[in-house]
Amino acid sequence: MPITWEVDHARRLVLAKASGVMQGHEVREYQTTVWSRPDIAGYDELVDMTDVQEIALTSASRARELASISAEMDRPAPADGPDRPPRFAIVAPNEIAFAMGKMYETFRQMEPKSMKEVRVFRTRAEALRFLGVAAPVGE
Repeated sequence: MPITWEVDHARRLVLAKASGVMQGHEVREYQTTVWSRPDIAGYDELVDMTDVQEIALTSASRARELASISAEMDRPAPADGPDRPPRFAIVAPNEIAFAMGKMYETFRQMEPKSMKEVRVFRTRAEALRFLGVAAPVGE
């Protein structure tokens, strides 16, 4: 199932939600569609995997490739942006999604071009705290 997303310009935040079977090509399409937009350079990101029932990545090398593509698309915040690197929170309450999220987090940290601080959380509330978002968004 495709990844749905919206941009909250007031909070400088991209909110994405995956559901059903999460395919590698969908992640790649999301990355290239959303993060090629210059108007969201340096925005924080939240990807909610709560409704994902299966992750159909063919291998760890495919996950590493997706992390590399993501890092290549990172752009710094404009001068009027926050004084910290952009943050990327993954909400992954189930074990498989959490483990895959942690693997992706590790691959992103290994990428020299990665500008985002990536973390994986069990709950949306934890993820929003990490992003510094006080009020609920995109419910």
